[in-house]
Amino acid sequence: MALNTNPVIRLSEDRNRSIVGAILSKVVPATFLTLASFSKMVWRSEQTPRKISRAVSQPYAKASPVTCLKDPPRKGEKLALSPGGTLAAITDSLGRILLLDTQALVVVRLWKGYREASCLFMEALINRDMASTSSSYDEQRKNDYSLCLVIHAPRKGIIEIWKMRTGLRLLTIPCPKGSIILQPSTRSAASNSSSYNPLEVFLLNGDSGQLSLLNRSIG
Repeated sequence: MALNTNPVIRLSEDRNRSIVGAILSKVVPATFLTLASFSKMVWRSEQTPRKISRAVSQPYAKASPVTCLKDPPRKGEKLALSPGGTLAAITDSLGRILLLDTQALVVVRLWKGYREASCLFMEALINRDMASTSSSYDEQRKNDYSLCLVIHAPRKGIIEIWKMRTGLRLLTIPCPKGSIILQPSTRSAASNSSSYNPLEVFLLNGDSGQLSLLNRSIG
């Protein structure tokens, strides 16, 4: 006897005895009522005049897709952006810090041996006697400041400050366990309209709880 290789599910002709028939007897009438009411809503909406809505511009920044960096088994952990967004410092799970040019999508600098590190960008006066204006910290112009990267390496117990993009290490500060680097969400107000507000980074001492400004540490 040949077997049927294409089984077909058949509905019972007696709807009173069929479970499928019972379902259809409940669902089909409700479906027709729903479609009828929906068609009335559509018909009424087409008769009403349409209001032309004008697009309102939103003050939000536009995000553009950026390529990804794949280097298994390394995984990115933390990311810090420079004030203009042209540089990004990325720490990974195996102790590297990559300095990425976000416009060219090129890694322009690399540090190794910085496990569990964290980074923040800041602006500092590197050579105060060569500044174009007064030697006072509060009376400088934007061009007097240099962009720096602050690296906190808790396993080493130090904080390093490097000049961007390819400058030397400017300063190494020992810090006790539990210390962290912080950055305000907004820049502090200038003492006068002509001065520039640099991007600041603070050090919170893990032992004393003292808060110090790292921008002033560089002479």
